[in-house]
Amino acid sequence: MTARDISIGIDFGTTNTVIALARPGAAVHAVGFGDSHELSDLYRSVLCFEHLSSSRYDVQAQAGIKAIRAYLTSICDTRFIQSFKSHVASPIFDETRIFGNPYKFEDLLSVFFRHLIADAGGQLTDHAVRVVSGRPVAFVGAAPDEALAIRRYGEAYRRVGVVDPAYVYEPVGAAYYYAQRLIADALVLVCDFGGGTSDFSLIRFERRGNRVGATPIGHAGLAVAGDNFDYRIIDAIVSPRLGKGTLFKSIDKILPIPQHYHGSFAHWHQLAMLKTPGHIRELERLQRASLTPDKIAKFIEVIRNDGGFDIYRAVSDAKVKLSVAPQTNFVLRLGDAVIEQEISRTDFEGWIADDIGRIELTVDTLLETQGVRLDDIDSVFLTGGSSLIPAVRRVFEARFGAPRLADGENFQSVAFGLAMIGLEDDLGPWIPRVPRM
Repeated sequence: MTARDISIGIDFGTTNTVIALARPGAAVHAVGFGDSHELSDLYRSVLCFEHLSSSRYDVQAQAGIKAIRAYLTSICDTRFIQSFKSHVASPIFDETRIFGNPYKFEDLLSVFFRHLIADAGGQLTDHAVRVVSGRPVAFVGAAPDEALAIRRYGEAYRRVGVVDPAYVYEPVGAAYYYAQRLIADALVLVCDFGGGTSDFSLIRFERRGNRVGATPIGHAGLAVAGDNFDYRIIDAIVSPRLGKGTLFKSIDKILPIPQHYHGSFAHWHQLAMLKTPGHIRELERLQRASLTPDKIAKFIEVIRNDGGFDIYRAVSDAKVKLSVAPQTNFVLRLGDAVIEQEISRTDFEGWIADDIGRIELTVDTLLETQGVRLDDIDSVFLTGGSSLIPAVRRVFEARFGAPRLADGENFQSVAFGLAMIGLEDDLGPWIPRVPRM
């Protein structure tokens, strides 16, 4: 088998991971992942570690839907980790300890990849193929280190037998997939809304017989996406019930509870990192000094019991419903506590207004920097789960008009395009330069 007999596109996402396979002359398709319960081409980007006995070494890991089931049903202590992709470019994140065992980012990612490959049931066992891995245009973090991120990706891939993957911007993968439906030359703005980042690419496509040629014009991205919208809901509704904004007594002063606890709590990738003995001890000291100790006690209980997934399900459900209805009833059960509140779409759009503003600014700046007018854009391709949020779509409807907007395969288009790019003879035009370490 030669490298171009088959190409694998890997869209490792903050929320979901999709793997696509492409062969010359055949339709690209997604790998299905299943167990005895269900089959899906979306593999949840989550990990669950179960502590099976008192030994620090007796720890079992699961990924994807199996990780979720382990978290929901295990009688053992668990550590549930989601959105960990958000740590990949962070030099601050060196390692986390799980039941006393140290895990660097590349350790977590290689564990995830090993389980993903196993759950693919033999579909990904041949490594003598070309692998194209997606990467965001802009990584998450206050000062993301792009070279560090690629090195961590590379080490995790190496451990599962992928020696030399090509890295392509995720929106470029989506653009390549979308371009196959074009019947004429076009300048396309591709907008990929993931869980951790929103990425934008301007690409000029030209029909060349049965093939499509492409010239990348410019790229932009920012760390505002689905997880940020989740954060706004948690911060507005959940965190205040768990002590956010309350006070504690320090000697002879009354002070506000430090904001960083609830700030970390409302970010999926940071939530699991609060479940350490040191953080729990700090929170227990705050509980003893708190003027509302019952709320801090509930906060500690949620962290200890890995309540993040229950919160995620409630928040995700609310976002989906608000995309099609003017209001929804938010219901979250955390142990014996129930949080129930009606949310209107107007409320939600008010909470995310600053995030929407940053998306607007990024798009406008990209067009201005490249000297592209709104009228020059022939088509706008929207992909990713958050592209379905009405406030997000209005950004592009207002600038380009609804007839120029297109979508399709909102969760698979990136992986499909990456796999198809892998069939090209020359990947050079598709691969961005990465700074050296």
